[in-house]
Amino acid sequence: MPGTSSGGWRALVESSNARAEAQRLAIAAARAADAKGGRDTVILEVADVLIVADEFVVTSAPNDRQVKAIVEEVERQVADAGLAKPLRVEGLDDRHWVLLDYGDVVVHVFLDETREYYELERLWADVPRLAWAEPVATR
Repeated sequence: MPGTSSGGWRALVESSNARAEAQRLAIAAARAADAKGGRDTVILEVADVLIVADEFVVTSAPNDRQVKAIVEEVERQVADAGLAKPLRVEGLDDRHWVLLDYGDVVVHVFLDETREYYELERLWADVPRLAWAEPVATR
Protein backbone atom coordinates (compact mmCIF):
# COMPACT_ATOMS: atom_id res chain seq x y z
CA MET A 1 0.00 0.00 0.00
CA PRO A 2 1.40 3.39 -0.88
CA GLY A 3 2.18 5.49 2.12
CA THR A 4 2.36 2.58 4.56
CA SER A 5 5.46 2.89 6.71
CA SER A 6 7.66 -0.06 7.54
CA GLY A 7 6.37 0.23 11.12
CA GLY A 8 2.82 -0.09 9.81
CA TRP A 9 3.71 -3.21 7.85
CA ARG A 10 5.47 -4.69 10.87
CA ALA A 11 2.42 -4.07 13.06
CA LEU A 12 0.20 -5.68 10.43
CA VAL A 13 2.44 -8.77 10.23
CA GLU A 14 2.67 -9.03 14.02
CA SER A 15 -1.12 -8.72 14.30
CA SER A 16 -1.57 -11.41 11.66
CA ASN A 17 0.88 -13.72 13.46
CA ALA A 18 -0.86 -13.17 16.80
CA ARG A 19 -4.24 -13.95 15.22
CA ALA A 20 -2.88 -17.16 13.66
CA GLU A 21 -1.42 -18.18 17.05
CA ALA A 22 -4.76 -17.50 18.75
CA GLN A 23 -6.54 -19.65 16.18
CA ARG A 24 -3.99 -22.43 16.68
CA LEU A 25 -4.53 -22.34 20.44
CA ALA A 26 -8.33 -22.28 20.02
CA ILE A 27 -8.23 -25.30 17.70
CA ALA A 28 -6.01 -27.21 20.15
CA ALA A 29 -8.42 -26.38 22.99
CA ALA A 30 -11.48 -27.42 20.96
CA ARG A 31 -9.87 -30.73 20.00
CA ALA A 32 -8.86 -31.37 23.61
CA ALA A 33 -12.42 -30.68 24.81
CA ASP A 34 -13.78 -32.98 22.13
CA ALA A 35 -11.35 -35.73 23.16
CA LYS A 36 -12.85 -35.66 26.68
CA GLY A 37 -16.44 -35.69 25.48
CA GLY A 38 -17.15 -31.97 25.28
CA ARG A 39 -20.58 -31.45 23.69
CA ASP A 40 -21.29 -29.20 20.71
CA THR A 41 -17.85 -27.60 20.82
CA VAL A 42 -17.58 -24.41 18.76
CA ILE A 43 -15.00 -21.70 18.17
CA LEU A 44 -16.46 -18.22 17.83
CA GLU A 45 -14.24 -15.66 16.12
CA VAL A 46 -14.97 -12.57 18.19
CA ALA A 47 -11.91 -10.45 17.24
CA ASP A 48 -13.90 -8.04 15.09
CA VAL A 49 -16.46 -7.30 17.83
CA LEU A 50 -14.44 -7.57 21.06
CA ILE A 51 -11.20 -6.03 22.22
CA VAL A 52 -10.56 -8.52 25.03
CA ALA A 53 -10.24 -11.70 22.93
CA ASP A 54 -9.94 -13.03 19.38
CA GLU A 55 -11.51 -16.45 19.89
CA PHE A 56 -14.06 -18.01 22.24
CA VAL A 57 -14.09 -21.78 22.55
CA VAL A 58 -17.44 -22.98 23.92
CA THR A 59 -18.20 -26.53 25.04
CA SER A 60 -20.21 -28.31 27.71
CA ALA A 61 -20.62 -31.51 29.68
CA PRO A 62 -23.50 -33.29 31.41
CA ASN A 63 -21.94 -33.31 34.92
CA ASP A 64 -19.41 -31.41 36.99
CA ARG A 65 -16.84 -34.24 36.99
CA GLN A 66 -16.73 -34.18 33.21
CA VAL A 67 -16.48 -30.36 33.23
CA LYS A 68 -13.37 -30.75 35.40
CA ALA A 69 -11.95 -33.49 33.15
CA ILE A 70 -12.42 -31.29 30.06
CA VAL A 71 -10.74 -28.32 31.76
CA GLU A 72 -7.77 -30.46 32.76
CA GLU A 73 -7.45 -31.95 29.26
CA VAL A 74 -7.57 -28.52 27.60
CA GLU A 75 -4.86 -27.23 29.94
CA ARG A 76 -2.71 -30.32 29.35
CA GLN A 77 -3.00 -30.48 25.58
CA VAL A 78 -2.52 -26.75 25.05
CA ALA A 79 0.57 -26.76 27.30
CA ASP A 80 1.91 -29.96 25.67
CA ALA A 81 1.60 -28.26 22.28
CA GLY A 82 3.87 -25.51 23.65
CA LEU A 83 1.20 -22.87 23.21
CA ALA A 84 0.47 -21.37 26.64
CA LYS A 85 -0.77 -21.78 30.16
CA PRO A 86 -3.93 -19.97 31.15
CA LEU A 87 -3.47 -16.50 32.61
CA ARG A 88 -6.30 -17.34 34.99
CA VAL A 89 -8.95 -20.00 35.57
CA GLU A 90 -12.31 -19.12 37.09
CA GLY A 91 -15.27 -21.24 38.15
CA LEU A 92 -13.48 -24.43 39.22
CA ASP A 93 -15.14 -24.37 42.64
CA ASP A 94 -18.69 -24.97 41.43
CA ARG A 95 -17.90 -26.20 37.88
CA HIS A 96 -21.05 -24.78 36.32
CA TRP A 97 -19.08 -22.44 34.04
CA VAL A 98 -15.31 -22.71 34.02
CA LEU A 99 -13.44 -20.02 32.15
CA LEU A 100 -9.84 -20.56 30.99
CA ASP A 101 -8.38 -17.19 30.03
CA TYR A 102 -5.43 -17.48 27.65
CA GLY A 103 -5.48 -13.78 26.71
CA ASP A 104 -6.47 -13.81 23.04
CA VAL A 105 -8.43 -17.04 23.56
CA VAL A 106 -11.06 -17.67 26.21
CA VAL A 107 -12.29 -21.23 26.72
CA HIS A 108 -15.76 -21.62 28.26
CA VAL A 109 -16.56 -25.08 29.68
CA PHE A 110 -20.17 -25.22 30.81
CA LEU A 111 -22.40 -27.64 32.60
CA ASP A 112 -25.09 -28.39 29.96
CA GLU A 113 -27.87 -26.59 31.89
CA THR A 114 -25.73 -23.51 32.45
CA ARG A 115 -24.83 -23.33 28.77
CA GLU A 116 -28.51 -23.51 27.84
CA TYR A 117 -29.30 -20.71 30.30
CA TYR A 118 -26.63 -18.25 29.11
CA GLU A 119 -26.82 -19.09 25.38
CA LEU A 120 -23.46 -17.59 24.40
CA GLU A 121 -23.82 -18.89 20.84
CA ARG A 122 -27.08 -16.96 20.47
CA LEU A 123 -25.48 -13.84 21.94
CA TRP A 124 -22.61 -14.10 19.43
CA ALA A 125 -24.70 -15.51 16.53
CA ASP A 126 -23.36 -12.90 14.09
CA VAL A 127 -19.68 -13.81 14.45
CA PRO A 128 -17.99 -16.38 12.21
CA ARG A 129 -17.18 -19.84 13.49
CA LEU A 130 -13.78 -21.41 13.01
CA ALA A 131 -13.70 -25.00 11.74
CA TRP A 132 -11.61 -27.09 14.13
CA ALA A 133 -12.39 -30.76 13.55
CA GLU A 134 -9.73 -32.80 11.81
CA PRO A 135 -10.87 -34.02 8.39
CA VAL A 136 -12.01 -37.62 8.31
CA ALA A 137 -9.72 -39.80 6.19
CA THR A 138 -11.45 -41.48 3.27
CA ARG A 139 -10.41 -44.69 1.61
